[in-house]
Amino acid sequence: MSDFLIIEARFYEDLADELVRGASGALKERGHSFERIAVPGVLEVPGALAMALAAAQKGSLRAYDGYVLLGCVIRGETSHYDIVANESARVVMELVARHGLALGNGILTVENAAQAWARAGVEAKNKGATAAAAACDMLELKKRWGLAAG
Repeated sequence: MSDFLIIEARFYEDLADELVRGASGALKERGHSFERIAVPGVLEVPGALAMALAAAQKGSLRAYDGYVLLGCVIRGETSHYDIVANESARVVMELVARHGLALGNGILTVENAAQAWARAGVEAKNKGATAAAAACDMLELKKRWGLAAG
């Protein structure tokens, strides 16, 4: 059994709840435990991930085996969507590459609420579960290559 950290952006609370429902179900199905933390929005997700990694290095927080990031960015009338989507993804990928993280990115970037629900819905595309499965698969790869406890 491995331990995962789910970091959820709560800006769209109903979508966040649905994404977490999918992710937590997928982790439980595979026999893994998890902890959840919430941040206000998608731009705060990379900061929370960096803080968790720093706290684990310092010894003030246990190290997690893997990470699942959840949230949603819906395009609006301004360029804010592009900033949030692009910058959060850029920093997450930098952290993944720098630290060799087993991570599943379930941050949706969509044009409207209908697209968000089609992707977040547990009975639809269930992207929360997809993100959790990706984190699990990446953890298995780390174990295979001797980079994580087996």
